[in-house]
Amino acid sequence: MRAKHKVLIVGFGDIGKRVARLLPKSYQIHALVRNSPGIGRARRLGVQTIAGDLSRRYRLCNLADRFDTVFHFAPPPVSGRRDGHTRNLLKALAPARLRPAMLTRRAAGRIVYISTTGVYGDQAGAWVDESTRVAPSSPRALRRVDAERAIAGFGKRHRIDTFILRAPGIYSSDRLPIERIARGMPALVEVEDVFTNHIHADDLANLCVLAMKSRQPGLLVNTVDDSEMCMGEYFDAVADAFGLPRPPRVTRDEAKRTLSPAMFSFMQESRRIRNSRLKRRLKAKLMYPTVGTLLAQLEPACSESVLASKLAFDR
Repeated sequence: MRAKHKVLIVGFGDIGKRVARLLPKSYQIHALVRNSPGIGRARRLGVQTIAGDLSRRYRLCNLADRFDTVFHFAPPPVSGRRDGHTRNLLKALAPARLRPAMLTRRAAGRIVYISTTGVYGDQAGAWVDESTRVAPSSPRALRRVDAERAIAGFGKRHRIDTFILRAPGIYSSDRLPIERIARGMPALVEVEDVFTNHIHADDLANLCVLAMKSRQPGLLVNTVDDSEMCMGEYFDAVADAFGLPRPPRVTRDEAKRTLSPAMFSFMQESRRIRNSRLKRRLKAKLMYPTVGTLLAQLEPACSESVLASKLAFDR
């Protein structure tokens, strides 16, 4: 009898749950969780749980040689230039010792990691693809670059397959900037606006599964849709779909004075990202080729329901 394909999902949030729903029923799926809410979310989907905390190496059990696929969706720490969470995970996945007799042992069959397109930094609106050198301009992006390099090096040392998916802003019907728009937070004036990139959560989950099935080890791919929008255009489109006033436009200097540093940081980088490798190498067909695809599908009643529940939750 063929053994079940064993999967570990690290970072069992929105994308983790969507991936779990896409995997065949014959798979044995585990989630690494650190608290009771996480355990509850996993078990409601029939996913087995393993207790662990990526920020505390001593709270991670030995995970080596237990899984055919590891999906790594957990975010890096909130500070520093290195991703200690990823490094702790890799230590838990690696054999305890690399004795000659253990060199044929694999730490895991493959690792699929969701990184970010933020590793490219500010490209002044230019087109970039996977051949573009990374140029992280924020500590957040530096930590992602560190994680990518740690995973790639781990794969080479232990002869396992690694797949890195660089994702932009993730959206879905319940992951839209409604509350931000309803509060009247500004966007940049058109001449100073920045290009932004997107991927629907369902498409990203499907791309993770396609990467898992791929026979292209070491694959690095930008998981972005076909949208070519500036940030203000995106906010305007969402506002129109939900019957909200469009955000006021301000200059970059005004935005810097009125927005939080974290919010303003997203207005400092502009790039357009090509997805040709995504379509060529993973043979992917996006369910939501553009943000407009989703917005056009929202019925008025659905829009009102999402808006009401979102604003009530945020209060």
